[in-house]
Amino acid sequence: MKEKFYQYIQNLQDTITSKLEAIDGKASFQQDLWERAEGGGGRTRVIENGNVFEKGGVNISAVHGPLAPAMQKYFNMNDCDFFACGLSLVLHPQNPFVPTVHANWRYFEMYNKKGEVIDNWFGGGQDLTPYYLFEEDAKHFHQVCKIACNKHDAAFYPDFKQKCDNYFWNAHRNEARGIGGLFFDYCKAENGMNMEDWYNFVTEVGNSFLEAYVPIVEKRKDIPFSDENRNWQEIRRGRYVEFNLVHDKGTLFGLKTNGRIESILMSLPPHVQWVYDHHPEKGSKEEKLVNALKQPRKWV
Repeated sequence: MKEKFYQYIQNLQDTITSKLEAIDGKASFQQDLWERAEGGGGRTRVIENGNVFEKGGVNISAVHGPLAPAMQKYFNMNDCDFFACGLSLVLHPQNPFVPTVHANWRYFEMYNKKGEVIDNWFGGGQDLTPYYLFEEDAKHFHQVCKIACNKHDAAFYPDFKQKCDNYFWNAHRNEARGIGGLFFDYCKAENGMNMEDWYNFVTEVGNSFLEAYVPIVEKRKDIPFSDENRNWQEIRRGRYVEFNLVHDKGTLFGLKTNGRIESILMSLPPHVQWVYDHHPEKGSKEEKLVNALKQPRKWV
């Protein structure tokens, strides 16, 4: 399974980066191959200062070796080894009317000292973080997610949407990071699903990503914007940074397993502001977004 999924994410990385370069029309992804001293490595691809994308990364990695003591404690496991591979992407557009997007699809195995697999699971998801709320965009993104889920189990979309709303919640701000999407983790061989079933589901979601995001980009990327729109985008990006550094489990795992810091922090935007006690003007489009983030909504 690990070889099969690693091959899949390599191909998916190629598909996604090619499409995004075509949309941008100016910048191209710069590739960085890296190795991890404890075992494994990855293929980082970053795009910067484009016509459409100010900064973005579409990264794959496959790492293995002894599980760090901090992570053994986290998983409540004794001395063991692990393998983890996945694709992680974050795109920060230039235009404030184009949303930031994040997605991740991953596979994890744990082994005893005999090399036997003692646990394995899939995880992942995709979620949208707009700076200005276009309800039709939110509905489109969620509809694509729902269609992908329904091909496998009608219960998946409401369950994984709820998990996404719960996970991407900035508890210290009492607001959502964005308008959600899907989030699933610890998808194991149980409850009528074997690992092949989960592979088919996770790859279905991965294959749906471009359909979920690209139409929104194409619809919004040429909307004229002002300096005030950019300021608001940068202020809201601050909340994105806060989530990634305070709450995100992927960041935590990377830091505690001696992950590659440039790849881990690739998700951070290049220009961001923290304005003291900032509140948008009442009745404004900016306030509309903030109000929408106070309580997760049913989009489809």
